[in-house]
Amino acid sequence: MGSFVHYSLLAGLAAVAVPVLIHLINMLRHRRVEWAAMEFLLISQRKHRTWIVLKQLLLLLLRMAAVAAVVLIVAQPLVRNQWGNLLGTQQIHHIVLLDDSFSMADHWGDTSAFDQAKAVIQRIGQAAVHQSQPQSFTLLRWSRAGQYGGGLRADFNKEPVDPGFADRLAEKLNSQEARGRPLDPIDVSETAAEPGPALEAIGQLLGQDEGERRVLYLLSDFRARQWEKPEELKERLARLSEDRAEIHLIDCVDVPHANLAIAALEPEEGIRAAGIPWRMEVAVENFGPTTATNVAVRLQEDGRERPPATIAEVPPGGVAKEHFYVNFAESGQHRLAAHLEADAVAADNSRYAVVDLPVEMPVLLVDGGPGFRDARYLDWALAPGGRVRTGVRPRIEDPRFLAGHPLDEFGAVLLANFDRLDRAAVEALERYAAAGGGVAFFLGEQSRSDFVNRELYRDGKGLFPLALGGPADLAPSPLEKNPDMQGEDHFLFRYLGKHRNEHLGAVLVHRYFSVAKDWKPKAASPVETILWLRGGAPLLVERSFGKGRVLAFLSTAAPDTATPAGWNNWAASNETGSFPLIVRELCAYLSRRPAEAAAHVVGEPLVVKLDGPYQPQVRFVPPGGDPAASSAVDAVRGGDGQLAATLPHTERSGFYEVQLTKTTGKPEVRHLAVNVDPAEGDLKALFGPDLAARLSPGVKYDFEQAASFQTDLGEAGGRNLSDLLLYALVVLLMVEQILAWSASYHLVGRATAGASAGTAPGAPSGSLGRVAAEGGAP
Repeated sequence: MGSFVHYSLLAGLAAVAVPVLIHLINMLRHRRVEWAAMEFLLISQRKHRTWIVLKQLLLLLLRMAAVAAVVLIVAQPLVRNQWGNLLGTQQIHHIVLLDDSFSMADHWGDTSAFDQAKAVIQRIGQAAVHQSQPQSFTLLRWSRAGQYGGGLRADFNKEPVDPGFADRLAEKLNSQEARGRPLDPIDVSETAAEPGPALEAIGQLLGQDEGERRVLYLLSDFRARQWEKPEELKERLARLSEDRAEIHLIDCVDVPHANLAIAALEPEEGIRAAGIPWRMEVAVENFGPTTATNVAVRLQEDGRERPPATIAEVPPGGVAKEHFYVNFAESGQHRLAAHLEADAVAADNSRYAVVDLPVEMPVLLVDGGPGFRDARYLDWALAPGGRVRTGVRPRIEDPRFLAGHPLDEFGAVLLANFDRLDRAAVEALERYAAAGGGVAFFLGEQSRSDFVNRELYRDGKGLFPLALGGPADLAPSPLEKNPDMQGEDHFLFRYLGKHRNEHLGAVLVHRYFSVAKDWKPKAASPVETILWLRGGAPLLVERSFGKGRVLAFLSTAAPDTATPAGWNNWAASNETGSFPLIVRELCAYLSRRPAEAAAHVVGEPLVVKLDGPYQPQVRFVPPGGDPAASSAVDAVRGGDGQLAATLPHTERSGFYEVQLTKTTGKPEVRHLAVNVDPAEGDLKALFGPDLAARLSPGVKYDFEQAASFQTDLGEAGGRNLSDLLLYALVVLLMVEQILAWSASYHLVGRATAGASAGTAPGAPSGSLGRVAAEGGAP
C-alpha cells in the first residue's frame, strides 16, 4: 500500500505531457525539401531509421519520467507495505512534551489551552494506532522533567502502540480509572514549569539513536517571558533538528487574554506580637492591556472571613498595593489568605501567608556605660509600662553577653555607649546581621574612634557604616530657626508624616562624633544618611550587611550630665515626644521577619528543621487536609548537625500542615504557606511570525495551531520515498543527457575534396544526409 503527503500536488503529473507536446509542435514545423544530390543518403538513412526512432523515443520517455519524478518528489510518496520494509521503513517514535504550567489553564468559551493540548495528544495517539508500521509513544509533562524535586517522571516512556493504546491514552488524559487501578491524572499543574528542562530530559529518556524516526510535538502557550529571548531553547531545538528529529511546535491558545494576579501578601516591616495591631500588604498585578478598577480582594484570617480590601485602580502592566491592619490576641502561628474574583487563570488569584507571633518581640540592649544609663532610656522608650503595650520585651546586658549567648532569639540588638568589644562579640554580631538581624549603635562619651574604625568599620568590610573622626561640638546656629538636625523621608518617620522636620527640629544636639576626614563613601556604597546635622554632618547613618541592616547614631541615646550641655536632649525633650516613637520604629525596622513568613513556591521542596526534642518522623498534609494524600518523612541530620525533614516537592498552593511529635509523645502542628509564581500569570504570548523571528535560522520546525492541527496518517505511517526519487532523478538526467548527445548531430571534422563519395566538398560528414532526411534545408 502507498500514499502521498501532499495528494493535491499530484495534479502536476499532467506536466508529463509537456515533452510530447513539444515534440509534436516541432514535427509541425518540419518541411520537405527535394535535393537530388542527397537522394543516395536517404537509402542509408532508411537502413538505420529503426535505431534512430528508438533512441528518440527513449529520449522522449526519459524526459517525461524526469517531469514525473519532480512532481512525485514534491508530493512525497509513502510506502507502507512489505515493499516499504525492503526500502528501509523505520519505527516511528512520537515524543510529546506537554506544557502543564498553570498559564495553560487560560480558558475561553467552553475550552482552555490545556484542553486544546489534550485533544491534540488524543489525535496523535489515534493516528498512531491506525498505522501498519511499528509505533511508540512518549509523553512528558514539563513539571515532571526533573526541575522540581520529584525527578524525571514520564507518563508514557517509549510505550509500544498497540490496538488498545488509544483507550489507555484516553483514560490517562481524562483522569479515569483503568480496570480498577487509580491513575495519576494528567491535569494542569500550579507550577511555572519551563520548556528547557523538558527538552534537556529527552536525551535521558531516549538514549542513543537506534535508527528510529523521531517526531517531536511541543505543545505550549508560548508565553513571551519564556520565548522572548530563547537563546538556550533555540540551541536545544537546533540540536534536535540536527539529529533529524521532526519538530512540531503546537500553539494551544487563540489570542492573549487579560489576567490579574495577587503578586504579594506579606507583613509590613514592624513590630509583630500578640495583641498588637500591625499592617499587612497585598499587591495585585495587572497583566492585561487596560486599567482594572475597583478590584476587590477577599481576605481571610485563620479561615474566617474579614472585611475585604478594595484597590481603586491597577494600571495595565503595573502593580497596585493596599494595606490592612490585623490584630491577633493569641501568640503562635496565624494563617492569612487573599483571593481575587475568577478570571482567565485561577491559580494566581489566591495567595497565602503564615506569621508566627510571639507574646512579645525580644530586643537586646547592650550598654557599656556605668549603670546602663543609655540602655535604660531605650528600655523606657520601648516598654514604658502601664497600659501602654508596645509588643517589645527589652533585655539589658553588658557587652560580655554578646560572645556567650545566641542572638537569634532577638528581633534586634541595640548597643549604646560602649568602649570596646572583644573579637568574639564582634563576630557574633556580624553573623547575626549577615543572617538577617538588625543592629543599631548609639555612641557616647566612652566610645573610641580608633576601636570603631579598627574592629567595627574595618575599611568598609565590617558592621559600622563609616569611619569616625572624634567627638566634636556642634557650632551655634547664627539663625534661631535653623534646626540642629533634619531627616529625609524614611520608614523611621512614617508616623511623623509631613510634620517630620518640625518634630526633629525641636531636638537640640550639642556633641556628636564627626566623620574621619579621609573617609568618603565608595562607589555603589550601601551607606545612606538618614539624619544630618546643621552644616551637613551625618548623624544617623544606615548600611546593609548581608541580609541584615545596621544603623549608627553618632550621638548618645541619653542626655549626658557629665558635660555642661550634654550631648543632646532628644530623650529628655517632652515637646514632641518623638524619641520613644522613633526608637520603637527603629526596632520595627531592624527586626527580622520570621522564617515561616518566607515565600515557598509550588514545586519546590519544603524543609522543616527539628530544633528541639522531636521524634524523627514528620508527616506533611497538603492543602485540603486529605489524610490519604499526606506523606510521612523521616528526618535526617544535615551538615550543620541538625535534624531536618524534607518534602521533596509540592504540587498545590495553600497551607501545608506539618505534624510533629515531641519525644514526650505530645503532638505539635505547624503550617507552611506555599504560593504560585505570579510571573506565570503573564499571558502575553508569541505567535507564528514572532516565534519564527527568534528561532530562525537554525531550527527547522512546523508551527501549527492546536485547534486546526491534524495528524496526517500517511506521514506517520511509512517510508518517505522522496530521497530515493531525488537520487533516481539525478541518474535519470545524466542518462538523458548522454542519450540526447548520442541522438544529436555533431561536427566531426572536414572531409577532403572527393574523399568520400556523395559528400559535398566542405560539408560535415554525415550531417547533410540527416538534415535532408528530416526535411530541413541544407
